[in-house]
Amino acid sequence: MAGHSKWANIKHRKGAQDAKRGKLFTKLAKDVVIAAREGGGDLDTNIRLRLAVDKARAANMPKDNIERAIKRGTGEDKDGAAFEEVSYEGYANHGIAVIVECVTDNKRRSVSDVRAVFNKYGGSLGENGSVGWQFERKSYFTIPTGDIDEDAAFELALEIGAEDVVWDEEMIELTGPVSAYGEIASGLSEAGHTPEDAMLRMEPKNTMELEPAQALQVLNTIEKLEDVDDVQNVYHNLELTDAVIEAVSNA
Repeated sequence: MAGHSKWANIKHRKGAQDAKRGKLFTKLAKDVVIAAREGGGDLDTNIRLRLAVDKARAANMPKDNIERAIKRGTGEDKDGAAFEEVSYEGYANHGIAVIVECVTDNKRRSVSDVRAVFNKYGGSLGENGSVGWQFERKSYFTIPTGDIDEDAAFELALEIGAEDVVWDEEMIELTGPVSAYGEIASGLSEAGHTPEDAMLRMEPKNTMELEPAQALQVLNTIEKLEDVDDVQNVYHNLELTDAVIEAVSNA
């Protein structure tokens, strides 16, 4: 997808802003809770949990917070509210398909907040399955480029089971089938690379291209969705062309 890696870099810069607003720790803690709930609290056997904890540590989350999140996930901490994963589907401006993933202790609040953003910014919340068929779940990792050139990045991807790689001067994106998540994560670790992102994410099968002004409207809607407290991830099928990236950078 054109401009995808550049967009990932912009998202990382936005992540730093989220940290200043105090939101990043909450989202990272929820990642730890869900990972521990699904695969147990052992970092040696639960790869998703290990990566979630590594990411939390990289963001300087206090050790006590991480341990508390693990205990909430495994059920050892009975005092915390029970989180669950839920996703919503809809359309943003100009017919762009959107999937919103939440981790919440109150689904009624989540759907109300998500619907309110769609309605306010010219989109519409749909039924489950209304846009999901346009996406497929993939393993997704990013690592700093460092001194890895483009050829070496492709060789690395081939060796560790990734099926696609996007390289630029700042970041390398690796994607692969869901079944290869553990293999890719272990391969990166063995090669001495610590992912900045490691997740199962929804990738569009096809993308839609819009004029930059229209694309900015869509990206504003997506940003507002990401600002909802219960939202963890927002996926869309907008084509991130160089013109769109430039418009975002200059906005």
